[in-house]
Amino acid sequence: MKKKTLVAMLFACTFAVSQAQTSASDPAANPSDPDNLAKDYFSQIMGVAASASTNTKLYQFIYEWIGTPYRLGGKTKKGVDCSKFAYELYDKVFNTTLGQNSRNIYTQVDPIKKDQLKPGDLVFFKIRSRNITHVGVYIGDDKFAHASSSRGVMISDLNEAYWKRYYYNGGRMLTAAAKTEEEDNSQPSIN
Repeated sequence: MKKKTLVAMLFACTFAVSQAQTSASDPAANPSDPDNLAKDYFSQIMGVAASASTNTKLYQFIYEWIGTPYRLGGKTKKGVDCSKFAYELYDKVFNTTLGQNSRNIYTQVDPIKKDQLKPGDLVFFKIRSRNITHVGVYIGDDKFAHASSSRGVMISDLNEAYWKRYYYNGGRMLTAAAKTEEEDNSQPSIN
């Protein structure tokens, strides 16, 4: 009996030491790391998995604008429309200039399928029109941030019936895609 207890204790100690070494050597496993805390915080607020929130600057920008009222032609936190929200986000987060309206912005992207969207990609809608009338910024887990004409800057789900009905296409700016990939590559891999 003592032999079994001793073996079990030895196994438990070995396991605990190996877990402690893994946590200490893997920055992604360290919950007190400020970047991980920010990712966890934003992922909870935005309703996306923490693994999807690799670009903290993107989520922080969106968080700061949530609740901003809608104003056609507006481009400040006093009021903003969908294309100016995307414009400001891309300017501040990706240092990239977008067009002035959703149709112009669409001409600047490489079209991508819905199942290929990554955080920072743009999503376009044709709402009761043959033309693109609305744009948002994809944040992961089928969620996107946008300036809604009825509720201001908010997060919506592409799977909601309304957005499913009017969804047109996704688009990726080359500069944003390169920066997103660069950030993904700079993150330590978890194996």
